[in-house]
Amino acid sequence: MSAAAVLETRAGGCLCGAVRFEADLVSRNFGACHCAMCRRWTGSALLGMTFPLANVCWSGEDHIATRQTSPWAMRAWCRDCGTNLYFRVTADSAYAGDIELPIGILDDASGLTMTNEIYIDHKPDSFAYAGEGRKQMTRQDCIEKFSLLGTA
Repeated sequence: MSAAAVLETRAGGCLCGAVRFEADLVSRNFGACHCAMCRRWTGSALLGMTFPLANVCWSGEDHIATRQTSPWAMRAWCRDCGTNLYFRVTADSAYAGDIELPIGILDDASGLTMTNEIYIDHKPDSFAYAGEGRKQMTRQDCIEKFSLLGTA
């Protein structure tokens, strides 16, 4: 299987600048996760973009802290300023080679399109995103599609 074509490279980093990265986009799509863990982690829905792990080049890695936040995934942040940096599946699965970067840490998040929302049945009724045509998945849909989630 060949790697997806790189569309462009975007840079980003944490609030204090201790951690920086360049990420090769293979898509301009992003999604929203409304699960309780993502909402607590971000203070809102996680608006995240998926990148193959090999497509992200970090600088300041010694400033990155990580924590296993579920039996199947970890989260990372800057140990200096606390900026959330990524979510990564750690369980042995088809999704283990990707990381999810919050689009807010990109230097330029323009030109991206929200194409999906997951845990839509956990979305607070005060959240309303403009636009139509997004794929929406409930918690149960996610459990069935991403069997690694178990009963998360």
